Amino acid sequence: MELERSAGVLLHPTSLPSNFGIGDLGPAATGYLDWLAGAGATWWQVLPLNPPGPGFSPYSATSTFAGNPMLISPELLLEDGLATEHDIAAYPALPPDHVEYRAVATAKLALLRRAWARFSDSRSGPLTSELEEFSGRHAGWLEDFARFEALKRAHGGAPWYEWPDDGLRLHDETVLGEWEDAHRGEVAFSSFCQFLFFRQWERVRTAARERGIQILGDVPIFVADDSAEVWAHRELFRMDANGRPRVVAGVPPDYFSATGQRWGNPIYDWDRHAADGFAWWTGRLAHAARLYDAIRLDHFRGFVAHWEIGASEETAVNGRWVPGPGRRLFDAVEKALGALPFVAEDLGTITEDVRTLRRGLGLPGMAILHFAFTPSPRSIYLPYNLRPDVVVYTGTHDNNTTLGWWLEDATGAERDFARRYMATDGREIHWDLVRLALASVSNLAVIPHQDLAGLGSDCRMNTPGRGDGNWTFRLTGWMLDPGIRDRFGDLVGLYGRDARE
Repeated sequence: MELERSAGVLLHPTSLPSNFGIGDLGPAATGYLDWLAGAGATWWQVLPLNPPGPGFSPYSATSTFAGNPMLISPELLLEDGLATEHDIAAYPALPPDHVEYRAVATAKLALLRRAWARFSDSRSGPLTSELEEFSGRHAGWLEDFARFEALKRAHGGAPWYEWPDDGLRLHDETVLGEWEDAHRGEVAFSSFCQFLFFRQWERVRTAARERGIQILGDVPIFVADDSAEVWAHRELFRMDANGRPRVVAGVPPDYFSATGQRWGNPIYDWDRHAADGFAWWTGRLAHAARLYDAIRLDHFRGFVAHWEIGASEETAVNGRWVPGPGRRLFDAVEKALGALPFVAEDLGTITEDVRTLRRGLGLPGMAILHFAFTPSPRSIYLPYNLRPDVVVYTGTHDNNTTLGWWLEDATGAERDFARRYMATDGREIHWDLVRLALASVSNLAVIPHQDLAGLGSDCRMNTPGRGDGNWTFRLTGWMLDPGIRDRFGDLVGLYGRDARE
């Protein structure tokens, strides 16, 4: 994938301003696209849009295909005649300045059930035919996901491997068919919610295209243990007879954690995937390519080798590197789908074979400026070491904000080196790093919105290795001030990245 010289902003839709508990795909999303276009930016990077799992992490989703129903906009339901003014007025008053996931999950489910009842009562008009068309087009994943989600609700949200009925737990089609016959309305409701999500996301995509903005999405390499895909396709993973993982994924001890990160995701049976030409992966990436203009492949190094941890281990310390599918997977995907626009997340422990695969595939990598200022040895992320085929960031969703990094994480030696390198006193370190990223040779520079607003560590999106308190950052009105937009836009134009020129 070859990128033109351009600029973008990283902000997950849940962080958009909203009166409904979290940001969603409604007017605030369109307004944010206007804000980006006003700055001359041409990329909006988002995190995975799938239904979040434990801790409301988008990286532990209950499906890699489904969309997050909590992102459905009440205001767009009103436009479509699926909600009333009374429904909107009755929506609980939730704080506008931070995310309230649990409250949103309850309130949004109630609103969606009323929308489903209203739709079911009419069963006429264009939405009915649109739903039928959507269900047929997405049947390959939607049928299993709708049953999975309905079953989770019926079991009080318990993970599938704790369901008491062996037939339901182990995906026995006969038992499942009988259960679905008795709960057809619940299964249909889940499909309806997916229809609404994808319908609203397509509105966002259309609005982005009209403004010349592309969406950079995110596909994690692994899927969650408690997901529709693992439940329905255990044969694709290294599982035992009871459907439990023999080994799980993570990363070894590193900058983020002294004990590594034990993610707990099941690991693929890569030989099984290779036997059918990586059909499941081809379908997964084809689906993602319909949602986004480009796809960030999270943990790209796992395609070369992944850190395998025994399922009984409590941390990631005792693990080993195990070979992944390598180029075989990408050749199969390209043969089936043609060249796809991938960005390789190649951060962390990167060996030469990972670099060789990325360059051989012609994929851009990533560079983080927070990691650039180690005085000795000199970092590969210093701007004079960067290349055009790298997407440069001040930091990502896994990093502290730039102000938080400067005040809390950077060593004295790093701060001294950064001050000398950028000829700054550090009083506006966030703008110093924004300028450095935009001035770099890298074709695409992406800035987390927190850094444009100069926010501290309390506004970081995620702290790797911490189970609670993540993913809660929200924009408030002043963070979208035209002065911030124009200052960003001036730098975007100054360094030849402005779409308006």
